Amino acid sequence: MGNPPPLPLQPGDPAPDFVLPSASQEGTVALSDLRGRPFLIGLFRGLHCPFCRRQVMQLAAQQPALQAAGVKTVAVINTPLERARQYYRFRPTPLLLLSDPECRTHEAFGVPRAAFQSPDSTETPQWPFRASLAEFEAARINPGGVLPEPTQPMAANAALNAKDGFEMEPVDGEIAASYGTQLVGHFLIDRAGTIAWRHIEAMEGPNGLCYLPNAAEIAAAVKGLDA
Repeated sequence: MGNPPPLPLQPGDPAPDFVLPSASQEGTVALSDLRGRPFLIGLFRGLHCPFCRRQVMQLAAQQPALQAAGVKTVAVINTPLERARQYYRFRPTPLLLLSDPECRTHEAFGVPRAAFQSPDSTETPQWPFRASLAEFEAARINPGGVLPEPTQPMAANAALNAKDGFEMEPVDGEIAASYGTQLVGHFLIDRAGTIAWRHIEAMEGPNGLCYLPNAAEIAAAVKGLDA
């Protein structure tokens, strides 16, 4: 038996330190630069994921309400810096956008990356830490009703990329091959740098992939900062 898988950080834990290059401004951004005011940080997959591209836009739509509540909004995407800048130059976002092509921040916050068992494994699957490929292939998703019907996650990605006219560049394919099973996480950090709230997609199973916490959930979490 190996060591138990690390669990995502939870409310009450200190936010881990990070320093990431910014795709929306010059230079780098560190946790220390954000400390002193609450902020919401979304840890996304890369541009290869059409759901994450949409979720960045949805988070941007929530930014005015968050800003009015005194909360800064940060998005970390699993895409190399120059590729991220190239994409968002044509699809700008008001979010503070950071690049993390190796998912180091996702890992520091404990956001899981699904690992599939070998077909001959005798261990009991434990999604997402020790995942069954059969369970993943049987999953059907349709977050936000963007597809005609619930669809297998990989097929859903392909369908939405085609619908968007999104052309994968070689770097997108490389990131997808290495980090395509990375889950997405959202963390609300208070003024002292402590996690006040979190949301990790699909922790109960792959049918929960690609769902973003809605505005009401985030608003309730922000309200709880002053409770």
